[in-house]
Formats: sequence, structure tokens, C-alpha cells
Amino acid sequence: MSLVTYEIVEHDGGWAYRFGATYSETFRTHDAALAAAKRAAAEQRRPGDTTGIEYEDDRGQWRSELASGEDRPDTEVDD
Repeated sequence: MSLVTYEIVEHDGGWAYRFGATYSETFRTHDAALAAAKRAAAEQRRPGDTTGIEYEDDRGQWRSELASGEDRPDTEVDD
């Protein structure tokens, strides 16, 4: 199982959470960004429906896969 870690960081004059190089929207306070990161982490763990997905990989190629609704990552928030 994979691990998704959201990190709370200063961003664009406020606070955000990020995963890798991807930032959330900017929040006015650290506490607001932390609460949003905790919500996002909880949503990532929630199972869903098995469905087809399409995404662009790091080489710019579009991929199609069948994503299992039970294949959810472990998550954490690094404050």
C-alpha cells in the first residue's frame, strides 16, 4: 500500500498543504490549512467505487486504467 503525506507549508502569502510538488489552495492561517489537509487525508482513505480512470503521466502520455475503489493509500499529515 502506498503512503500519501500532506505537508503544511507557507505558500503565496498564506498557508497550504502539499503532496510532492502539488499545492492546495492557499489558506489564511496555518490552522485552516491543517484542517483542510486532515480532511483531504481522510477522504483519500475512504473507499469508493471501482471505475475507469484516465490520467496524464509524467511523460505527457494519457493512460487508462481500472481503479479499484478498495485500493486506498495510507495517509498522514506532517505539520
